[in-house]
Amino acid sequence: MRTATMERMSPSADYRKLSFWLDTVPGTLAAANPLTGDVDVDVAIAGAGYTGLWTAYYLSRAEPGLRIAVCEREIAGFGASGRNGGWCSALFPASLGKLERMAGRDAAIAMQRAMQETVDEVAAAISAEAIDCHWAKGGTVQLARSATQLDRAAAEVAEARKFGFGSGDLKLLTAAEARDLVGAAGVLGGTYTPHCAAIHPARLVRGLAAAVRRRGVKVFERTPVTRIEPGRLVTPSGMVRARYVIRATEGYTPQLPGQRRAIVPVYSLMIATAPLPDSAWDQIGLAGRPTFGDLRHLIIYGQRTDDGRFAFGGRGAPYHLGSAIRPSFDRAPAVFAALRRTLAELFPALADVQVTHAWGGPIGVPRDWCASVGLDRSTGVGWAGGYVGDGVATTNLAGRTLADLVLGNDSSITRLPWVGHRSPRWEAEPLRWLGVNAGLQVMSWADRQEARTGRPARTADFVGRYLGD
Repeated sequence: MRTATMERMSPSADYRKLSFWLDTVPGTLAAANPLTGDVDVDVAIAGAGYTGLWTAYYLSRAEPGLRIAVCEREIAGFGASGRNGGWCSALFPASLGKLERMAGRDAAIAMQRAMQETVDEVAAAISAEAIDCHWAKGGTVQLARSATQLDRAAAEVAEARKFGFGSGDLKLLTAAEARDLVGAAGVLGGTYTPHCAAIHPARLVRGLAAAVRRRGVKVFERTPVTRIEPGRLVTPSGMVRARYVIRATEGYTPQLPGQRRAIVPVYSLMIATAPLPDSAWDQIGLAGRPTFGDLRHLIIYGQRTDDGRFAFGGRGAPYHLGSAIRPSFDRAPAVFAALRRTLAELFPALADVQVTHAWGGPIGVPRDWCASVGLDRSTGVGWAGGYVGDGVATTNLAGRTLADLVLGNDSSITRLPWVGHRSPRWEAEPLRWLGVNAGLQVMSWADRQEARTGRPARTADFVGRYLGD
């Protein structure tokens, strides 16, 4: 059986080619300060993406004298933190209903409220650290472009009302209201929530790395962690010994010993257009830069960037046998072509628009699609992850939670239902490969079937249950 693999980039690699976001981030992307021998610290963190850096940020802010080291295989923001769709949202991968089944109604409500508050906490942190990440809290519009999608929108709003969330949290849109926000074709209605901001994700992660360095945190780039053990991170160039060690490796977690089946790395791909003229935006809308998607099964997501481009992405790339991760998987021409077709279908005026960037990368999907965070005090090993692509805000909540757990603080966030949650392991190969890829194909088929018949595709519900929905 093939084993999980990941190819490292060469020391002279051009990290700007990884995404539109990294290509347009200010400053150098050269790797800095690799580890050159054993070090002793209080807290050692594997992974310099959002999770690891937010954890370091809140620990260093709470205890300025704490010795903290972060080890990163490539550069800060190399993974999903530098390549994602740029939604800082209150989305959590497990639904309110699922959280209620896990931990009860009050816990589900507390989790959702904490996510909403986290969006504003991210805004406060970037303001405090003067990080210019093109923050625009315009909310999120989910379009309904068929009768079945409109039914899905109504069901989502009904579930929100069941848990006490009013129109100020999520509201149903008429066709006219939805078109006023997003001038897409065939819109019948949709939903709107104010709890989301569009951002430039690479500006955020690189700014966060600079902020933690200013606070005395050691960020060792080009320092791959090969093993996480109680009391230490093991790397080819030395050991980082610490009372607490934190795994913040998200989609790259299967590369670590013993973690092969903890999550699956599923690829999400994106394109970015050339800047559009004001006349085009007059037709398209998105004034105030709300993020947007629609209510199909196979997720799409987009935003209007600060410099007037469309950044648009979606799922559909295959899962690779053995949880393999390779640079070549970042680019799937068939998926990029599908994204272009979908963008033109939504906005016919963009049929011939120039696409300047196309990229992708793995996101981490746990078996039950429920993110988790925790700390085993007996070993000092902590973790956070499994965001299923909803990680920009969730990582901030994870970082604050890990900081409280390390410092022994009993707080409202350490009592949330995802704290200490353990997802079941994924099936062994080839069942994992067969199940995940069959699920992706069925979701795509379901969207085509609904568009053709106008009736809900029940097979998609079955697959959703298999994938942990």
